[in-house]
Amino acid sequence: MRQAEKRRDHNRLHAKTTRNAIKKIRLSTKKDEALRSLPEVVSLVDKLAKRGVIHKKKADNLKSGLMKKVNSLT
Repeated sequence: MRQAEKRRDHNRLHAKTTRNAIKKIRLSTKKDEALRSLPEVVSLVDKLAKRGVIHKKKADNLKSGLMKKVNSLT
């Protein structure tokens, strides 16, 4: 139980950090700023999927949506 609690806290911390980073990209209006932070966010999402915090397909969908968002910026 203690180990599960530690892992839950660890997973929640990383998930929340990733969600905040995704939100930052989605709310950004400058393409160069979004392009700079995109590789870091993609890496965070991939790590969540690798650890099993989110499903691999969800990670792919998140990355795809972020790419579309960044490419649509001017």
